[in-house]
Amino acid sequence: MSADATPVPTVTRAPERQQRPLPSPGAGPRRVDQRDPFFDNAKYLAIVLVAVGHAWEPLREGSRAVTALYVLVYAFHMPAFAVISGHFSRGFQAEPRKIARLLTGVVVPYAVFEVAYTLFTRWTSQDPDRPISLLDPLYLTWFLAALFIWRLTSPLWRLVRWPLPLALAVAMLATLSPSIGDDLGLQRVLQFLPYFVLGTLLKPEHLRLVRRRAARILALPVLVGALAVAYWTVPRMNYAWFFHSESAEELAAPAWYGPVMTLAAFGCSVVLVACFLTWVPGRRMWFTALGAGTLCGFLLHGFVAQGAKYWGWYDPAWIRQPVGEITVTLVAAVVMSGLCAPAVQRVFRQVTEPRMAYAPRDREQRFGHSR
Repeated sequence: MSADATPVPTVTRAPERQQRPLPSPGAGPRRVDQRDPFFDNAKYLAIVLVAVGHAWEPLREGSRAVTALYVLVYAFHMPAFAVISGHFSRGFQAEPRKIARLLTGVVVPYAVFEVAYTLFTRWTSQDPDRPISLLDPLYLTWFLAALFIWRLTSPLWRLVRWPLPLALAVAMLATLSPSIGDDLGLQRVLQFLPYFVLGTLLKPEHLRLVRRRAARILALPVLVGALAVAYWTVPRMNYAWFFHSESAEELAAPAWYGPVMTLAAFGCSVVLVACFLTWVPGRRMWFTALGAGTLCGFLLHGFVAQGAKYWGWYDPAWIRQPVGEITVTLVAAVVMSGLCAPAVQRVFRQVTEPRMAYAPRDREQRFGHSR
């Protein structure tokens, strides 16, 4: 998988007062600006899976088991971020105050880290001539560009009668056109759009369904079955379909595969996202506070992921043995947890949560502030 096919977490903001997310079961009255532990827990667990997925990437060759786990994770963690982003974009309006939030919370970090990753890639790949382009997202930054576009369009989805079928139609058509290109990652913007739109449609009763005990019990055999299917498909299917980054032609498939695989992947991913959410705790946990730092962790961990390959951390033979693969997984989880810590957030706040003269002063629930 190419570096710039990497998924990212979402930048999430608290919904409008009348649309705030469902409180944890049994929770009493709370202030409107209080963070919901369920969503912070979900973001933390999903961002750890992002780090683990990146850590597994160099280990896929020669290991069918690692590749199966990799495919399973990539089938749902990016869609989960898009769904959560959509849920927190339900009340977005194209008004100056919210546009300012979008600029400071998404556009500025995108520009800063696009430049930083380009310079870092020049060094680690010994490619000093790699151009800096804000129109061609590099590595992790594509999701910030996608979120900017999605959130700007969110008011439009409230105006159409059948938003999800329309979004699916757009995604299906995108797979037919290799000419869409890489500008602002538009192929992925369009192919992941249905998950964002699905998030805007989620209501409290939908979240109650996935948080019931029966749903948690049912999720276990579904996840085990999904892992078995992933293991079976590793040598039989091009799992790049789950990256949603290329057209059918670019994946060397007939054109009609694109729409069919879009629908199939959407069905699989939505089921797996639901299974993931069933096991997200609704109460405060030791890692809940780290869910507020996922933007910081997401944007910073890419330097570690790229550097690990450049510095030869995967070169020792024992790394590709079971004990090494487990060690890599644990280290990735620990590093990501550290990068989400409040102390790290404070150090990097000026580039992940910059304040501008025109930016609103109110506090809001974001992604790192809240991919």
